Amino acid sequence: MPSPFPGMDPYLEGHLWPDVHHALANKIRQQLTPRLKPRYVARLEVSVIEDTEPESEINITYPDVEVLLANSNRPLPSASATPIAEAIADAPITVSLAPPEVRVVSIEVRDVKSNKLVTSIEILSPVNKRGPGLVAYRQKRERLRKAGVHLLELDLLRRGTRTLTGAYPPVPKTAYRLTLIRAGAAAAQIWPLRLPDRLPTLPIPLRPPDEDVPLELGLALSAIYDDAAYELSVNYRHEPPPPPLTAEETGWMKTAVIPDLP
Repeated sequence: MPSPFPGMDPYLEGHLWPDVHHALANKIRQQLTPRLKPRYVARLEVSVIEDTEPESEINITYPDVEVLLANSNRPLPSASATPIAEAIADAPITVSLAPPEVRVVSIEVRDVKSNKLVTSIEILSPVNKRGPGLVAYRQKRERLRKAGVHLLELDLLRRGTRTLTGAYPPVPKTAYRLTLIRAGAAAAQIWPLRLPDRLPTLPIPLRPPDEDVPLELGLALSAIYDDAAYELSVNYRHEPPPPPLTAEETGWMKTAVIPDLP
């Protein structure tokens, strides 16, 4: 069963996002490989990032206290088990003192002959769009730019801060944004996408004189939706994960996508 949305499905932005992120990266690699051979290859690069400010993801991608309490709810020792001393209570919640670790997957297009990085395809996660993770991602983007690497950034999350700010002219505020920064370019190519928009076919730049190869992003997302049967884990009768939709988005969704949404 396909997603009811023509482009990005906002219901995939919650607890399913880590699975979507990894599956999409792998599907993009599968799609690009036959188009890149024999001069280039696509490889998956996994980075582990500590989420030092996870509070905003509680009850979205991380469980909330209510879930922790329910999962750790054990009966207290009975009074008969300790007739003399008062029973020692078990702590109802156990939390880790270490920040959660997030695995972020990117796709690297490399030159077969030299194994040098030519193009990096970054699928943003919530940790890339806030706090120290946002700073670190921007630093990585600058390193790639200075190294002469093309960068394609796929921001398919409505929440968080856009990584590219201060652009002139200003970029329209939309649900999603795709950005291509070609090596050596003084400007970025941007695809601002509204909720009703289909995901476009994007150029993947290579080294001159090789021409760009196409990335059919919409086809990749549709394929992983079917592969993973995400419809079995999504309740389209509820509102999608935060942030709240605009009045315009809600009206469109109730009219064109989910007519029986409360």
